Amino acid sequence: MNSDRAVNNKVVNNIPKHYLLKKQTPKLKRKIAARQVALDRINQSGTRSLNSNLLGIALSGTASVEYDDNGSAASATTYDADLYIVGTAGATTVTIGMDVDAGATITGVDMATEVGPVTIAADMHDSSPDSTADNGEGNPVRNEDERRVTVSLDAPIGDATIGLDNSGDVTVSGTWGEITLTHTVKDGADSTAGSFSIAGMNVSLSNDGGDTTWTIGTTLSGVALALSSLGDVSAEFGLAGNMMTVSHVGDRASEIATVDATEVDAVHSKASEASFSTVSISRPLPSGATLSATYSTKDDSLTLKAAVAF
Repeated sequence: MNSDRAVNNKVVNNIPKHYLLKKQTPKLKRKIAARQVALDRINQSGTRSLNSNLLGIALSGTASVEYDDNGSAASATTYDADLYIVGTAGATTVTIGMDVDAGATITGVDMATEVGPVTIAADMHDSSPDSTADNGEGNPVRNEDERRVTVSLDAPIGDATIGLDNSGDVTVSGTWGEITLTHTVKDGADSTAGSFSIAGMNVSLSNDGGDTTWTIGTTLSGVALALSSLGDVSAEFGLAGNMMTVSHVGDRASEIATVDATEVDAVHSKASEASFSTVSISRPLPSGATLSATYSTKDDSLTLKAAVAF
C-alpha cells in the first residue's frame, strides 16, 4: 500500500503546478495521459490483490425490523440482523453465522470436508441455552454440549449414505426415485423420516420414538396448499403483486415431561395451546426489501415487518 502511495504521489507531483493553470498544451496532455495510465495500473494491481484475498469467501446476510402492536398488550419493536461467512478451499467448506443486531455473537461454526467417499462434518459451536429452567414450552431439562463430529460414508448400496457421529448415533439416508428416507439409530428411541411425491402431492412423514407426524402439500390453480397431522392448514397465493398466506394452527395438547430426566433428549412439560389463525400479506419493494403485514387471532395483533436478504 505504501509503495502504491509513493508511486501515486510521484506521478501527481510529476506535473508542475503552473501547468495546471494553463490551457492543456501537448506536453501537459502527455503528462496527464501518463498519469492516468499509471493510476490505472495501480488500481488494477489493487483489484487483483483484493480478488485474490477474497477468492473462496462468500458473504451473505439478513436484516429486519418488526413492529407488533400486541393486541391489548403493550406494543413492541424488535430488530434482527445476521451475517453468514462461507469459506471454501477445494472440497472443504467452513460456515460461520453471526447475530449482529445487539453486538456480534457467534451463532454457528460448521466445517465439512471430504476424503474420498468419506465426508467429515464438524459442528464446532455450542448453541445450547444457558438456562434449563422450565418455561412451559417443552424446553430441554439438561444443557447438553451440541458440538459434534459426524463421519458419513457413501455406501455402494444405491444412493444410500451411512453416517456415524461422536455420540454413537448411526444414520442411514438415501433417495430412490421419488422417495427420500432417513433412519437414525440412537440411544433411546430411534427416528425415521421420509418424503415422496405422488399424483402432484408432496408428502412428508416422520416417526420419533413412536410419535408419528405428517404433512401434505400440493398446488391447485396457483394456490399452494399444506395440511399437517397437527391440524395445521395453510394456503399461499399471489394477489395483485402481493403474496397472501392464510394459515390455521390447530389446538396443541399439553405434553408431560420426560419421565427419566437423565435421558439425553429429556424435556420439561409443555402447556396446551388453543388454535388460532393468521393472515399475512407481503410485497417486494423496488429498494430490494420486503414489506409484510400479519394479523393473528392468537392475541388479536397486527405485525408490520420490513426485511432484506443479501
